[in-house]
Amino acid sequence: MRGGGDLPPGIPRDRPLLGDTHAHLADPAFREDLEAVLERARRAGLAWILVVTEGPEEWDLALDLCRERGPFLQPALGLFPDRASPEAAEALVRKAREHREELAALGEVGLDFRIEGDPLGRRIQEEALLRLCALSRETDLPLSVHSRSAGRRALEVLAQGGAEKVVMHAFDGKARYALDGAERGWCFSIPPSLVRSRQKEKLVKALPWDSLLLESDAPVLGPVPGRRNEPAFLEVTLQRIAEIKGVTPLEAARRIEENQVRLFGPPPGRAGG
Repeated sequence: MRGGGDLPPGIPRDRPLLGDTHAHLADPAFREDLEAVLERARRAGLAWILVVTEGPEEWDLALDLCRERGPFLQPALGLFPDRASPEAAEALVRKAREHREELAALGEVGLDFRIEGDPLGRRIQEEALLRLCALSRETDLPLSVHSRSAGRRALEVLAQGGAEKVVMHAFDGKARYALDGAERGWCFSIPPSLVRSRQKEKLVKALPWDSLLLESDAPVLGPVPGRRNEPAFLEVTLQRIAEIKGVTPLEAARRIEENQVRLFGPPPGRAGG
């Protein structure tokens, strides 16, 4: 993670520095009021936001956003499963190599079997994910992994590809499958929709502390259906995780920050970051 800079105003230096590990801030939903969204995120106590992308049309936009607003914003280059192909995967490889020193992660990448039912199409997605597992190992960048209706298979492909640094984003599979990933040291990022999702609640209950991260997935997966989500709503996620785990929000934040540092390195504003 790119360090430097100071803490957002109002965050004490002894407070855990939490980040949003998956937000689509290059999305048109934020075109008109991005600065206000970022200010609300700072006031909510966030120290950084990972700006994920879904394809080439967003790569340069995200890089520019993060150059202008770094280190609060950190870029990730990704390839959504419905755009996966050998050629697209190689384009991402070239772009990630070119901008390696700017990047904090690769994502989002992965599998989506809800939108792809054809066995050949699914195999193309899997081959692209395998290629990006190799890129993750080469660059030492974490993978932010989409796995809609393909949770178990995504975990299998990641293991086959030798993935080491993994964040399963908004995992919708069974908790027992998630535990297989947790045993490999992989993390699972939890969105604000936790407050209205029985599946996400089961996931948080089942997973050990060292597997939990926060994400907004803004502009979707917010606490209120149909309302635009944004990073500031991670306050809701943290509170609900603390309730489920039976600890204070401060203790939950400390545990989660440890996981962030393990995957992404020290956050901006922290000594050594």
